[in-house]
Amino acid sequence: MGQTPQTSYVTALRFPFLTRFYDRVLAATLKEEKFKRLLVQQSAIQPGHRVLDVGCGTGTLTMMLERDAPEAEVFGLDGDADALDIARKKVSAAGAKVTLVQALAFDPPFEPGSFDRIVSSLVFHHLTRAQKALTLEKCRDLLAKGGELHIADWGEAQNILMRAAFLGVQLLDGFETTTDNVNGLLPELIARAGFRDVAETHREATVFGTLALYRAAAP
Repeated sequence: MGQTPQTSYVTALRFPFLTRFYDRVLAATLKEEKFKRLLVQQSAIQPGHRVLDVGCGTGTLTMMLERDAPEAEVFGLDGDADALDIARKKVSAAGAKVTLVQALAFDPPFEPGSFDRIVSSLVFHHLTRAQKALTLEKCRDLLAKGGELHIADWGEAQNILMRAAFLGVQLLDGFETTTDNVNGLLPELIARAGFRDVAETHREATVFGTLALYRAAAP
């Protein structure tokens, strides 16, 4: 790959002390239920599928996946111990059948071909380009034949207003990790990682910019 990705990462709201507020911030500022529900529906998880939520954070999407497909085996992966602590409490309180694993998105501790679906929500804009590339390559390797990748993240700005709105995200999370997203490069990076049938399936205007959904198939 050339450049070796750093092992550091940007936490949910950049500063670790803000992690405990993450769920409330998303609920107050983004159409979280809507776009995550669209992502779950798009994933079309079937009984018996093994599903990995990459960068599961506080577990909201992971639990939605489990509720939507209770006969699937659902895993959540995240490198942030504080976020996973919140996720574990939520999973325990809900009695959800979810396995949570602490590891970085670009260093997942699973065997190749382990999953039928991989999903990710608001994670890739926290990664440098090298980390994005390696994470996507790992996702490709983790998917079984016929598997699919489904991502929700910041996408190319729909207009000048959305581009200006996204400056707030960039000031918080950093320009290095977010510029590829707002320039619309995520589909290209997915394709470069070896995925086929890469498509942007949905765009949503929010107070912080354009959220996009993507779908791709394992080779």
